[in-house]
Amino acid sequence: MTPPLLSVRELVIKFPNRHGALTAVDGVSFDLAAGEVLGVVGESGAGKSLTGSAIIGLLDPPGHIASGEIYLKGERIDNLPAEDMRAIRGKRIGMVFQDPLTSLNPLYTIADQLIETIRTHLRLSMREARQRAIRLLDDVGIPAASRRIDDYPHQFSGGMRQRVVIALALAAEPELVIADEPTTALDVSVQAQIIDILKEQCTQHGASVILITHDMGVIAETADRVAVMYSGRIAEIGPVRDIIQNAKHPYTSGLMGSIPTLAQEEDRLVQIPGSMPRLSDIPPGCAFNPRCEHAFDKCRIERPVLIPVDNRQVACWLYEEAEAKGAAT
Repeated sequence: MTPPLLSVRELVIKFPNRHGALTAVDGVSFDLAAGEVLGVVGESGAGKSLTGSAIIGLLDPPGHIASGEIYLKGERIDNLPAEDMRAIRGKRIGMVFQDPLTSLNPLYTIADQLIETIRTHLRLSMREARQRAIRLLDDVGIPAASRRIDDYPHQFSGGMRQRVVIALALAAEPELVIADEPTTALDVSVQAQIIDILKEQCTQHGASVILITHDMGVIAETADRVAVMYSGRIAEIGPVRDIIQNAKHPYTSGLMGSIPTLAQEEDRLVQIPGSMPRLSDIPPGCAFNPRCEHAFDKCRIERPVLIPVDNRQVACWLYEEAEAKGAAT
């Protein structure tokens, strides 16, 4: 078997405070194959963005990786010195942030920023780097790229700035692109265009993608597999089509029920009662148990592990019960 491009093993991210430490990501594990698009979905505060930031080495202090390991093509990268991680960032892993102004320096032209990134990671002359930058802008749909390349970020619309950020993420031909809520700050009419461009360009460049979002509709249109996160843990992970059509975890079912469809006959969408717990108040057992209509005693005491169910993995004691009943009959 071909080894995974990315392997995350039992990742734990903590934030120290005066009472000890808050656990924001708690034992997350997954693999990503070369060329695969993995969607990571969940409510705000689920730990999606922190997981992406840990992979690329951009966790904001005092947040830190307390335990676990991250491998890129078999090479461990979570414990690398800052200088070595900077060499990987941009060259082997590209990043598309939610707000394009996070990635773009308002004091420099688009040409300055693209050419600097290209020449940092690729052995090209200034002229060759500029030609490559123009080609990248053209690929992501910037009109009159050869002229607009000398403009400043503020001279572009939000959608056009995000296209520039995608070009910047792909500038050095990375093996992996992490896109963290890349469409949230954009008009609905622009969101689909940006997702299409991101997927198309990553396919052309042969890059794998981790697409972090709270929008299950975006995941359905884009991803090969989906990891559903809740309260810092993976609740369910598997092929996107199977999970959308037949969600197993009660939380995933709730997310699916909240998506409107053209065939919808009910007046109201399904609503998950309550809200995600704060990091300082995560309940024992399954973190979703206070909001789950199927919860029983074990759910309130013992944390569920990911259990193989059909062609996916689900962290829910319901399936251990089902397996036990099946084995007994």
